[in-house]
Amino acid sequence: MKRKIILTIMAMLAFSTNILAQDNLPTTKNETSSSKNGKLIHTNDSIFKTHLVNDEFQVWMDIDFYHNNITVPRQEIFGEVPGYFGAVRDTRKWIISDATIKGKKALLTIINDYGSEDLKAVLKRNSDGTYTLTRLEGSTMKIVVNNKWVKIPKDLNFYCK
Repeated sequence: MKRKIILTIMAMLAFSTNILAQDNLPTTKNETSSSKNGKLIHTNDSIFKTHLVNDEFQVWMDIDFYHNNITVPRQEIFGEVPGYFGAVRDTRKWIISDATIKGKKALLTIINDYGSEDLKAVLKRNSDGTYTLTRLEGSTMKIVVNNKWVKIPKDLNFYCK
């Protein structure tokens, strides 16, 4: 019963945060295009709408900080959110509940799918086209690998896929 109450509260918080974030969105056009070598070229207003991958930890992020319209698979109760952090070897997700873009950086609030842990982080687009997720404060993100918790480092690099 307590779990249902907590999930209901988390869903309502995620929904209300999403509505407030959508009211503050600028009206810009998001574009991506392909170059001759097949890599995605991001314009300044589309660098935070992508699928990011880290092969070392086998994790990824699906993000769209402009429209906040990502639905977390098997977690539809949270509605549309700015994005989420997932792992190949773990079904749990870390949900980005709030994202504020400032140039080539985005300040993120991330919660686990139970709502029991949260953190503040910055996602930065580097000059070489990669991204770096840096935990500023709060809980350490963890995933399960072979029935053991694996801590995600404070700084984690991603590339677009």
